[in-house]
Amino acid sequence: MTSDMPTGNTPPAHLTQVNGEKIAYHYSPGRTPGVIFLHGLMSDMDGGKALHLEEFCKKRGNAFLRFDCQGHGQSDGLFKDGCMTRWSNDSVDVLDQLTTGPQVLVGSSMGGWNMLLTALKRPERIAGLLGIAAAPDFTEDLMMNDLSAEQHQKIAEQGYVELPSDYGDDPYVISKTLLEDGRENLLLRRPIDLDVPVRLIHGMQDPDVPWQTALRIQQMIASNDVEITFVKNGDHRLSEDKDLDRLTHTLEVLLTQIENNTP
Repeated sequence: MTSDMPTGNTPPAHLTQVNGEKIAYHYSPGRTPGVIFLHGLMSDMDGGKALHLEEFCKKRGNAFLRFDCQGHGQSDGLFKDGCMTRWSNDSVDVLDQLTTGPQVLVGSSMGGWNMLLTALKRPERIAGLLGIAAAPDFTEDLMMNDLSAEQHQKIAEQGYVELPSDYGDDPYVISKTLLEDGRENLLLRRPIDLDVPVRLIHGMQDPDVPWQTALRIQQMIASNDVEITFVKNGDHRLSEDKDLDRLTHTLEVLLTQIENNTP
């Protein structure tokens, strides 16, 4: 793999993967533990949470990386060809190729599933996890039940179905590949063998991912250091100013704990 890293933050740098496709990213150097932001489904690295965390980490002096998974944002590939295996492999690639030392993964929605899968693939590199409306197993637990019989039939016949999105003009393209691969990556049916500090923030008015998902994560993960913050009136995005302040405060406390416990 090769990386071309221009000076400045615009345009993004690109990591060329072994298949020739390029992953777009922005990296801010700093001390460890570094922080890596994992975006949500059909989102990208330029959202409010990612940019807020980047500014926070720059001021604090910690390294920060944000990137677009395949088929998202400015990276190569088509969204309809993507799946959790591919997206978590993208995360492993940027972790391996672009960062050094211990890292804290911050995953939003689908990025929360990606966060757990990535940590399981590289447990020796992960110092902590922070999930925002984390959505492991969403393909099986949420999508499969929400799809109508007609939509299931359409997926079977043409390989995908388009669903309207509440967060943009482009529809969600739910593919047979995404659903089948999701089934191969389910995490909440068995213990999750990760023993690092975990922080979860979840809005109790989240219309997309039930807040009970956070309870399920803490139940299944091996770590005894798990804290959940429920936001009574919080939505799925959790991107209002007060939400962003809560997010950086949570990350500040987590980073301080990790730094104080590092030999």
